[in-house]
Amino acid sequence: MGTGIGIVQTKYGKLCGVRRQGHTVFRGIPYAKPPVGALRWKKPVPPESWNGVRDAKVFGATAMQRLQTPGSFYEKEFFSDEDFFPPMSEDCLFLNVWTPARAAGDKLPVAFWIHGGGFVGGYGTEPEFDGAAYCERGVILVSFNYRLGALGFLAHEWLSAESAKEGHGAHSGNYALYDQLAALNWVRENIAAFGGDPDKITIFGQSAGARSVQSLVSSPLTKGLIAGAILQSGGGYKLPISRDATLQSAEGLGARFAEACGADSLESLRALPVEAVMKASNELVESAAAKGQGFAFGPCIDGKFLITGSDDALESGLHADIPYMIGSAMNDFGVTRADLAAGKKNRLYQGCIEWSLLGESLGRKPSYVYYFMREPLGDDAGAFHSSELWYMFNTLSRSWRPKVWADYELAEKMTDYWCNFVKTGDPNGGGLPRWEPCAEKNGRSVRALREGM
Repeated sequence: MGTGIGIVQTKYGKLCGVRRQGHTVFRGIPYAKPPVGALRWKKPVPPESWNGVRDAKVFGATAMQRLQTPGSFYEKEFFSDEDFFPPMSEDCLFLNVWTPARAAGDKLPVAFWIHGGGFVGGYGTEPEFDGAAYCERGVILVSFNYRLGALGFLAHEWLSAESAKEGHGAHSGNYALYDQLAALNWVRENIAAFGGDPDKITIFGQSAGARSVQSLVSSPLTKGLIAGAILQSGGGYKLPISRDATLQSAEGLGARFAEACGADSLESLRALPVEAVMKASNELVESAAAKGQGFAFGPCIDGKFLITGSDDALESGLHADIPYMIGSAMNDFGVTRADLAAGKKNRLYQGCIEWSLLGESLGRKPSYVYYFMREPLGDDAGAFHSSELWYMFNTLSRSWRPKVWADYELAEKMTDYWCNFVKTGDPNGGGLPRWEPCAEKNGRSVRALREGM
């Protein structure tokens, strides 16, 4: 299948991509101005327009982050190939588009991917992410980078006061979520030029990306922007890992951050070298991890992007009324091998079912729950957190692990399910084994489910 799209006209200027077999990829597209200097800890601002044709053949810089320790489990799994790691920079707000469209008017469905990494790491061009398999199935894939750590989530009374003075309300933090919203709005405005349908955008993410999805569907600012959502190993009901901080507690962490930086004003914070910002950010992240406190930096209930926590939004019916897919991996967080031997699934899986049933009990659209059980070959890690990524992106060829035919067969089926959902809001079709919505499969209420735990 060829493509007629090599140069596109966006709202900001023309782009030239890279033609591949059956699709074209456009890399390193700026979706906002560089968030540096006076724009550090500000909501993203639309990018500048350009004249002529901008080259979109190289991935943009990743967000500032501490790299994985060489030889560690996840470094070996996803981050050991330097060919897939662009330079790091505070100037990191770039997105990428893989499109199989022949012309701008094709109106293809769009999959909008939000990477994970605990809100302190990761990027949209990791080796396990690629749009080729999605393009083969008639789906456009978009990936992007967003600010991480303190640069993405710092809340502080200085920032809240500045926001109030500018007439935006007394709130701060969630800059990374605003980055995600800015990328989503950029896609809404421009994806038709790539052959996409702006009214058919499914957002999906894994780990911190899934928690981001949960925040986006809970926010009043995304109303009408999202056609469907997939949450992978990071979303669910009443889960500690998806609990949103209060603005007060986030500002308290921000005060500790400013103290660690030796800053006595917002101006002095913004004047800090990015290395100093990252040093203080990493120290607070390490401290929270050592104390078992989970995420140091992450979404907070700021009263603007999030007016309530995701659990409350779900209970109140404030979350987006769209189809959902949600799930986890067998050896995901919060379960031991002894638990699995006793037939007990992880708490994350249980939270996925409860989240889905509660939504459907309010008369919302169907929700499909998955449980990933394939144990990749090569070690005894089992179906570990993030292991499904190689399969649902169909990028097993980039993994170091040994494979058998069953792995490739599973990858084909998972990619089919995911792409079917993006197209129709239902993963079924094409002769795949039938996947029932959560409520139909369980046939019982959330209360009954919880009482049976």
